[in-house]
Amino acid sequence: QVQVGESGGGLVQPGGSLRLSCEVSGFTLDDDGAIGWFRQGPGQEREVVGCISFAEIMTYYADSAKGRFTIFKDNTKNTVYLQMTRLKYEDTAVYYCASEDPQPTAWRHEAEYTFWGQGTQVTVSS
Repeated sequence: QVQVGESGGGLVQPGGSLRLSCEVSGFTLDDDGAIGWFRQGPGQEREVVGCISFAEIMTYYADSAKGRFTIFKDNTKNTVYLQMTRLKYEDTAVYYCASEDPQPTAWRHEAEYTFWGQGTQVTVSS
């Protein structure tokens, strides 16, 4: 049974950094799958932050994340990370990770992912 779970959210000041973790069970990160990071801000629809594929180790970042966020994986811990730097007020959201195996064609779209975590709150505030 595939399960994913996020951790690492919290309160951070503007300009600060935070690392979110997505621990995966039920498949390994060297299979032909993908993990997507999504977020939902207050009163907003859920949107993609970025994705990572396992087989080819490709990554995708939304424009809002480019240059500030990095997605990487640790196969030994079966965990995918979302490293966030230079955080802004507008990054405040519940962050979710989602998994799909094999990697979906339209991997930027949340509908392509079957297994979701419960979400972790990130609040950027002074």
